[in-house]
Amino acid sequence: MAVKKSTEPIPDNLKRCSWCGTDPLYTKYHDEEWGKTLHNDDVLFEFLVLESAQAGLSWITILCRRQNYRKAFANFDVKKVAAMTTNDIERLMQDEGIIRNRLKITTTITNAQLFIAVQKEFGSFDKYLYSFMPNGKPINNQPGTIPVSTPISDAIAKDMKKRGFKFFGTTICYAYMQAVGMVNDHVADCAFK
Repeated sequence: MAVKKSTEPIPDNLKRCSWCGTDPLYTKYHDEEWGKTLHNDDVLFEFLVLESAQAGLSWITILCRRQNYRKAFANFDVKKVAAMTTNDIERLMQDEGIIRNRLKITTTITNAQLFIAVQKEFGSFDKYLYSFMPNGKPINNQPGTIPVSTPISDAIAKDMKKRGFKFFGTTICYAYMQAVGMVNDHVADCAFK
């Protein structure tokens, strides 16, 4: 991943955002990735796949299957995913390590093709996303209540829908923005903001 990981153990008494609870996988994600700004198109594609798969499910459900998704979708290589065929879809429908929803699987392939088209148009998917951000910069919030969508996520989701992306409405878009650090919604007293 693009985020540097500390080799020192994290003390249990540090304050975290309450949403991550105590599950070790969830707290590791919270501490090392959530809200941390990244600009790497490979990782942006990874989170596009994962967040789209999450639609209608809990994030921990997908997070627990992340390595399976990595294996199933060619280590999130956007060009390889974009080139997947009906044979690949049938193979993935048998893969118990991912969510076996035909529409989500085919959407992942279509979204990969659209992701590449956006890269060609804007130079990178990152540049496309940040064209919606005020001054092209991430937003550092310290919310009391974390929103499920914002006018920016509305605009991105609307534009992506117009381009043909699926499973990426405004709520999923906002979760994606949090995951890739376009917004930092760690609460004020969180040690990992």
